[in-house]
Amino acid sequence: MSIELIALDMDGTLLNSKEEVSAANRQAINKVRERGVEVVLSTGRHIMTSREYAKELNLSSYLITVNGSEIWTTKGELIDRQLIDLDSIKKLVELNEKYQTIAWITSTENVWRGKFPADLESHKWLKFGFNTDNQEIKDRILEELRDNEFLELSNSSPTNIEINAVGINKARALEKVCSRMGITLDKVMAMGDSLNDIKMIEEAGLGIAMGNAQEKVKEAADWVTNTNEEDGVARAIEHWLL
Repeated sequence: MSIELIALDMDGTLLNSKEEVSAANRQAINKVRERGVEVVLSTGRHIMTSREYAKELNLSSYLITVNGSEIWTTKGELIDRQLIDLDSIKKLVELNEKYQTIAWITSTENVWRGKFPADLESHKWLKFGFNTDNQEIKDRILEELRDNEFLELSNSSPTNIEINAVGINKARALEKVCSRMGITLDKVMAMGDSLNDIKMIEEAGLGIAMGNAQEKVKEAADWVTNTNEEDGVARAIEHWLL
């Protein structure tokens, strides 16, 4: 296949359980980049906790962060930013108070976990997350959010719900990156493990699910690689591109 760009999710994909890039993954990325294929990190993480990995891998293109709410160059220039409106954030905070989950909220500058700032209006918001092991509570929250036309729902693990502004996802951000690079999505190999990866996996020319991916992601993918503990990124790169 004529692949010119690889889009990699981080947690559960590029990174192992120690939040490290394995030697095999690093080596495969270096090899494929030597052949002219660029690599983009596409993550639910904030720029604060993802840019160091781009530096570690000596990447020189873009970072898609907060599920596509922001796009950065690896040099630190903000290219694109999409916010959740304040009214939606207030409703999500109220919903968390109702169900008492372990929640987090991401602004352009910070990530709050558990305790949120009182002055919500003083911040610019990118993402909200609920986490619970109680499937009934999770289902109730999903039901209350399902018809909200202003929000996009996904997850980064089976126990959480991640919320961005409607239309914000990794596929749309990847499309913007491709446009800037002068390529199309059919020239992309996208790899991930969770529902926040599923759209970019479906729309990429080659969609790869991790061996540890959620079943819906595996069903959407063209191919399933090893787990993130077994150098799944390296295996996919070697199988399809090297």
